[in-house]
Amino acid sequence: MKKRIGSYPRARVEGGGRAVVSQAGGVLLVETVRKVGLDTAMSAALTPWRRARAVHDPGKVLLDVALAVALGGDCLADVAVLRAEPAVFGPVASDPTVSRLVDTLAASGEKALRAVRAARAEVRSHVWRLADRKAPDAGGTVTVDLDGVLVIAHSDKEDAAPTWKRTYGHHPLMGFVDHGSGGTGEPVAALLRPGNAGSNTATDHITVTQLALAHMPKEYRRGRQTLIRTESAGGTHDFVAWLAQRGRWLSYSVGMVITEAIHQHVLKVPASAWTPAVEACGEIRDGAWVAELTGDVLGGWPQGMRLIVRKERPHPGAQLRLTDADGMRLTCFATNTPGRPIAALELRHRLRARAEDRIRAARATGLRNLPLHRTAQNRIWLEIVQIALDLLAWMPMLALTGKARCWEPRRLRLRLFTAAGQLVTTGRRRILRLARHWPGHITAALDRLTQLPDPG
Repeated sequence: MKKRIGSYPRARVEGGGRAVVSQAGGVLLVETVRKVGLDTAMSAALTPWRRARAVHDPGKVLLDVALAVALGGDCLADVAVLRAEPAVFGPVASDPTVSRLVDTLAASGEKALRAVRAARAEVRSHVWRLADRKAPDAGGTVTVDLDGVLVIAHSDKEDAAPTWKRTYGHHPLMGFVDHGSGGTGEPVAALLRPGNAGSNTATDHITVTQLALAHMPKEYRRGRQTLIRTESAGGTHDFVAWLAQRGRWLSYSVGMVITEAIHQHVLKVPASAWTPAVEACGEIRDGAWVAELTGDVLGGWPQGMRLIVRKERPHPGAQLRLTDADGMRLTCFATNTPGRPIAALELRHRLRARAEDRIRAARATGLRNLPLHRTAQNRIWLEIVQIALDLLAWMPMLALTGKARCWEPRRLRLRLFTAAGQLVTTGRRRILRLARHWPGHITAALDRLTQLPDPG
């Protein structure tokens, strides 16, 4: 009888190994924090909350939690992953210390949130300068996408409420800077709202836009070089009027609901006025056309607004809506960008779909649920999630090349952060040696980070 041979080799497993470091690839995030100066900025921002004779710096405690979230954690206690590797992450506070800090910051309300946001904004300007041609403002413009996120609550938490999708939880509104096709994106605003918050609430959109602009370098806080892009939830009179207000002069591209008036104007558009839509590669989009609506349909809207409608053959199996016409799916958006072909403007607005990728990354990075009970605590958690997402955007932008720059958090964790290493002490130096057979992205990325100038 033949002895059965399995598909995988068998190895004897024993405990008590020494000088072995798990999550050694997390050194990429640690080096990113050091090179961009996020540790010193956070430490300075949270100095007012440091108690006398405190052992742990509040800035590092908050950063440690953010690093744990970036590595895949989804609660405060997951900072234990860092605590187990002091050679890579340094001394890490205990769980009670972390909880007390979050409670202290939550009790301070907006004061603590403003301090954390100011530190992030300061570092963001520095990161974009370091990234140079890879920065999201390399073309002289910045695009901010606003979108809502439904966060399910599995217990009765403060401000949790039924959502419009018949679930139960919260409905944060977030803003992301779009890095374009060559990168990912980074969060610049997050407003925690109850689950029953309206999707098209103009005051919330204005608040999130203000938070996003405060995170920008000063030259992008007003002016046409900053584009605010939203789905139809942002297509309200108050929000569009605020964006176009004199002295603010922001560019916008906001989706619009197909009203009866718009529907009637679409039916009157002659066949010669429809222009073929285009793809990102420049080719004509099959079965899609765009046209610009003029006349009294623009009454009551800010001066200079352009209303562009697209009609497209529905995908197989898709059901038409009452607002569709002649077997075509209709969508509409408004913009104040002059002098550009409507096909190019429609393509630019359609690329807002990249915000869905940012939301998916946020869900995979601590936003699948809000782990704390009180709303004030979860606001701090939302800032921690944003710091983690910042690091997951800044590290690839500064250290990775090619397709690796577009890797989402799950792939970064699988291919980079989970790498194991061996800690070797020689003389007075400690060296972290990675496995030779592991993909070479880590060492190459570390070399690029090393070549960046130190902060200050």
